[in-house]
Amino acid sequence: MAGARHVGYTGAGTMEFLVGPGGEATFMEINARIQVEHPVTEMLTGVDLVREQIRVAAGERLSFTQEQVRLTGAAIECRVNAEDPAAGFRPAPGRLAVFRPPGGPGVRVDSGFAQGDAIPPDYDSMIAKLVVWAPTRQEAVARADRALAEFAVEGPGVATTIPLLRELLAQPRFAAGEHSTGFVESFMIKEETMRWSA
Repeated sequence: MAGARHVGYTGAGTMEFLVGPGGEATFMEINARIQVEHPVTEMLTGVDLVREQIRVAAGERLSFTQEQVRLTGAAIECRVNAEDPAAGFRPAPGRLAVFRPPGGPGVRVDSGFAQGDAIPPDYDSMIAKLVVWAPTRQEAVARADRALAEFAVEGPGVATTIPLLRELLAQPRFAAGEHSTGFVESFMIKEETMRWSA
C-alpha cells in the first residue's frame, strides 16, 4: 500500500516481488490491472476484488479497510491450458467435444468455454482457471487433484495440461510448499518424467 500511495496510484493493481532463500524481497514490477490469479485472493479473503475495482473506478471507496482483511485456509490455482506438455507445451486448439468442469464445495472454475466451442489457435491457450480452497494446504492439494481428475476436456486435437498438473500436485516438494520458480523445469527434466519434455 505504501508503494501505491507513493506513486499516487488508485485502482486495482499488483506489486510483484521475488523472495530469495533468505526471505529477502526484491521488487519486480507493478501490474496496473486485476491479476489472472485474483480468484486465489478472493477465496482466501472472501473479498470480491472485481466488485471493489468497479466501485473505485466509479469514485467510491473500498467497502473494507486493510485491517479487516483476514486470510483463511489455503487456495491453489491451476491453469488448464490447451497445450501438449509432451510436445514442449505446443498449443493444442480444437473443438471441445466434451467440456465438463468439476464442482463442489471450495471449487471454482472461471472459463469462457463450453462444450461444442472451438479453442482458437490465435490467442492465449488458457481455457479455464481451476481454483480450490480448503482449511489447510494438504486438503487444498487433495481437493485440487480431485477436481482435476473430474475435469473432462476432450476433442479432436485437443490436449491439456491437466495430467501434468496432477503430477506436479503429487510431488512431495509441492505438497510441503518447498518449491520455487524453477520447480516445473526441474520436474520436467528428471529422467523419470522425460515423457513430458519436448
